[in-house]
Amino acid sequence: MSLKTAHELLLVIVVCLFNFSKSTELTFELPDSAKECFHQEVQKNTSVTLEYQVITGGQYDVDVSLKDPKNNIIYNVVKMQFDSNTFTAEHTGVYVVCFSNEFSTFSHKLIYFDFQVGDEQPLPGIGEHVTVMTQLETSAQEIHKSLNTIIDFQTHHRLREAQGRKRAEDLNERVLWWSVMETIAIVVIGIGQVLVLKNFFTDKKPYTSLTNYKS
Repeated sequence: MSLKTAHELLLVIVVCLFNFSKSTELTFELPDSAKECFHQEVQKNTSVTLEYQVITGGQYDVDVSLKDPKNNIIYNVVKMQFDSNTFTAEHTGVYVVCFSNEFSTFSHKLIYFDFQVGDEQPLPGIGEHVTVMTQLETSAQEIHKSLNTIIDFQTHHRLREAQGRKRAEDLNERVLWWSVMETIAIVVIGIGQVLVLKNFFTDKKPYTSLTNYKS
């Protein structure tokens, strides 16, 4: 492979990294008894994908609703841990997705969601081909697909890692408090046993009545 060809391949790979469809990816904290809504402008006949997952908090569930610009409900679920929904926009305007934790009175939730609008754009020049793609263009397209797959896997692995770490921290905190309570109980029982045994072996002074003393 010549130096010029290598530079062209590197340029195509860089374009692959930055050429994605319009997407909103966010991780946020949802307080107890609260509701958060997010707005996104979408054009008619555009493919939209909503994906979300509750990372930490309570029973790892949340209420989710999605409405179109005319306030029609497109998607609505109750106490869901994770899900994905794909639809085609029938109207141009602002679409609203809401996450509700109003059913919980003390558990905060950490939620990840990805709101992807539109299909992924093809690599520059590849969609304009009339003839068969060259080997370099075919390799660039395969690299592009592999990079997208890797990004998806990394995102899901990060979410599972964060969820597992939170569960481990909660378990560690419970074990710590249980150990503290056991230690306090052992100390109290030990002190009580010492006092009881000390009372058993303490010499009691003999009682002498005043009548016996006078006689």
